[in-house]
Amino acid sequence: MMGRLRAMREPLKYVQGRDATLKFWDEMGYMGTRWLFVCSNSGYKSCHDKIEQSFGDRDDYRRYEVFRGISSYGEIERMKKIVEEDKIEAVVAVGGGSAVDTAKATAYYAGVHIVIVPTVAATDAPCTGLSVIYNDDHSFSKYLFYPTNPDAVLVDTAVIAQAPVRFLVAGMGDALGTYFEGRASIRTESASLEGTGITRAGMALARLCYETLRDYGAQAVEACKLGVVTPALENVVEANVYLSGVGADNVNCAAAHSFYNGVTSLGIEHADHGCCVAFGTIVQLVLEGVPTAEIREVQDFCLEVGLPVTLEEIGVTTDEQVQKVAEAACVAGETIHNLAGDVQPVELHAAILQADAMGKALLGK
Repeated sequence: MMGRLRAMREPLKYVQGRDATLKFWDEMGYMGTRWLFVCSNSGYKSCHDKIEQSFGDRDDYRRYEVFRGISSYGEIERMKKIVEEDKIEAVVAVGGGSAVDTAKATAYYAGVHIVIVPTVAATDAPCTGLSVIYNDDHSFSKYLFYPTNPDAVLVDTAVIAQAPVRFLVAGMGDALGTYFEGRASIRTESASLEGTGITRAGMALARLCYETLRDYGAQAVEACKLGVVTPALENVVEANVYLSGVGADNVNCAAAHSFYNGVTSLGIEHADHGCCVAFGTIVQLVLEGVPTAEIREVQDFCLEVGLPVTLEEIGVTTDEQVQKVAEAACVAGETIHNLAGDVQPVELHAAILQADAMGKALLGK
C-alpha cells in the first residue's frame, strides 16, 4: 500500500554475551540511580549476585521484587505503586515472558525507563513493543501496544546456557515462523505487527533469523545441553531474542501463529507456544502450496533440534480437534488472513492433515 508509512522499531540498545550481567551498571547506569528489579524466582537466583557485583561500591538504590507468576492488572498495579513510592527511575525485568510483560507495563504506566534481562531464550518478548496482559483470574485480557520498544535489552548467555534446553528449542520454534510469516505478509502488502508498512530492513532481519536457526540450531542445542557458551549458542540466542523479536515487530504474523491460537482453544496443558508455531509453519507452507523441497528443509530442521513435525507431538490426536483448531484459527482478525486468498477452515483443516501426514512419513510412522 503506497499510502501506509513504512517504519522500523527496535530496542534502543541490545547487549549480549557471556556474563553480560556483570556489566549491567556499565551498560545501563546512564538511566538513573534508583532501580526496581522485577524478577522471576529463577531470575533472581541466576542474576542477583552478578547484577549486584556490577554496581561495585556505588550507592544506587536497588529493590528486588519477586514477581507473582503472571502479567495481570493486580501485579502491574502492585509494581507501579512501588515505583511511585520509591521514586524509581528504571524498571528492570529479570526472567521469562510474564516478568518481561509485567515490567514493560509497569514502566509504561509509570513513565520510567525499562531494561529487559531475559533468563531464557524461549520467546522474542524482550525486544518487542507490546505485552500480553491477563486478568487477575489468569484469563487473557488484551495485547498492550507501546509507542516504543524497550530502552535496552541485556542478555547473559551464560545464564541462558544453564536454563533447560527445552526453552532454547521452544524459542527456535517461535523464531522459525518469523521469516515465512513475514514473507507471506509482504506478498499481500499487509501492515506490520505495529500497523505500519513493512520495511526491507525488517524483512532482511526475518530472513537472517531463519538462516541462523538453520545453520546453527543443532550446535546450539548441544552447547545448551552441556551448559556451555559457544559461538553457535550466541548466534541462536541472538536469533531467538533479537532477530525474531525485531523481525516479527517489523513484519507480521500469518498462519503459524494463528495455528497456535487455534490449538489454545483445545485447552491442552502442554501445547507449548514455540512447538505449535513450528508445526504451524509447516502447515502454512502446505497452505501456500510451496514445493516439497522447502517443506522438507523446514521439517529436517525441526527434527534436528527436537521440534514437532506431527500433531501427536503437540497433543492433538483426533479429527474433531483438528476441525476445532481450523475454525478457531480462521476467526475474523486472525493473522492467517495475511495470507493470499481468504483462508477458510476447510482449507486449513486439509493443510493440517497433509502436514501431519508428511511428518509421519518422515518419522517412518
